[in-house]
Amino acid sequence: MRIAKITAASVTTAALALGAAACGGGGTPAASPTQAGSAPASSGPAGEGKTLTFWRLGDTNPAAQKYTDELVAAFEQKTGAKVTVQWIPWPQVNDKFTAAAAGGTGPDVTEIGNDQVPLWQSQEALEPVSDIVASGDQTQIPKNLMGLETIDGETYAVPWGGGSRAVLYRADWFKELKIEPPKTWDDLVAAAKKIQEKKGKDVDGFAFNGGSDANHLLGALAWTAGGDYAVKEGDKWVGKLTDPTFKAGFAQYTGLVTDGLSSKSRLTQNSTDIRTRFANNKVGMYLTASWDLAGIEEDSKGKLKGDKLAFFPLPSKDGGEAQSFLGGNDIAVWGTAKEKDLAKEFVKLASGKEWGDKYAKDGGLLPVYPDSLAALSSDPAQAPFAAAFAKAKAFPASPHWTEANETKAVLQNAARSVIEGKSSADDALAKANTELEEILNAS
Repeated sequence: MRIAKITAASVTTAALALGAAACGGGGTPAASPTQAGSAPASSGPAGEGKTLTFWRLGDTNPAAQKYTDELVAAFEQKTGAKVTVQWIPWPQVNDKFTAAAAGGTGPDVTEIGNDQVPLWQSQEALEPVSDIVASGDQTQIPKNLMGLETIDGETYAVPWGGGSRAVLYRADWFKELKIEPPKTWDDLVAAAKKIQEKKGKDVDGFAFNGGSDANHLLGALAWTAGGDYAVKEGDKWVGKLTDPTFKAGFAQYTGLVTDGLSSKSRLTQNSTDIRTRFANNKVGMYLTASWDLAGIEEDSKGKLKGDKLAFFPLPSKDGGEAQSFLGGNDIAVWGTAKEKDLAKEFVKLASGKEWGDKYAKDGGLLPVYPDSLAALSSDPAQAPFAAAFAKAKAFPASPHWTEANETKAVLQNAARSVIEGKSSADDALAKANTELEEILNAS
């Protein structure tokens, strides 16, 4: 696959990104509320005098706000109902969902990360939406995209926008230093070291992510090496962190720091922290998606945009594309919704092909409808993400994965102990494997 170089025009499109869990699309002219809402009021449940609360996740930006305003206007015109939108920043999502589930409160409809669905379904916080995906446009959504959403035969959320990640790099630095976009892992290491040599010791050639979203990078390396976190055997999750294949990916991951490509002083940085450093000329490459472009342009006061930036696929050790995380955002009906039929009508409209494609494309995500995804193969800015999405892999579909990944930070702690010289990789992964099994198998 060719390297994706972002032109000024493609950056303008891709920078219309939501702070979300995926990446992708080009752009289409937004339908006006009048055009989008031209369906007769009788086509949905009567909503006169009723109000829905809708949670959008992430920080609003002009493109996200415009899309949401138009979707809401279309729904209000169609049903006569009113919709109140609340924006929940991603770092606050877990706490907000926890409080809502514990208190029997919450929204009527919510955006939700696809890997969060098993957790909140286990807390009976999500209403089944199997009837939505069994009819209309939603029948076109591939079933493999609903692996995290379908539990015991019921579907609890509708895929809304998907995503994979690629390496964002300083194309201007590569040109200046005569570096070719890496095609193997050794190429990437060599490029990172040359960047540090020429740009200074405080620059991360390839930034190590050890924060809340660390497993997007670690997972890509481990899966590509043939490893996995855990597999379900009967009713039990069995950890695979001590398998040689997982160890190989883990060694690549920790080697970003032990081999000097990224500093030991930044072991807990997440992709948001890395983005800020990238915008301030302190990072040469890191794994992310197109939604970071808007923030980088803003943080750099307009200095980093256009042909100064580009993406290439994360390479495997011997060449070819590494396996990416199957990211995505869904839309769901909250379990305590007061107007469940009306909430389902909102989800049906939002996740249908017209508004679903717009959500993905306007938000820098990948569309979940096959023909729209296939069209991205001719877009040089989006082709790396579309191709990676086709072979992407998800984290273990356990309701306790969030605890292992974010709350307990099992793999992050294991990596830190190795990098800091407090433990061998074998000992750290054996300890992590035991902890991971205990968490995933908790009743």
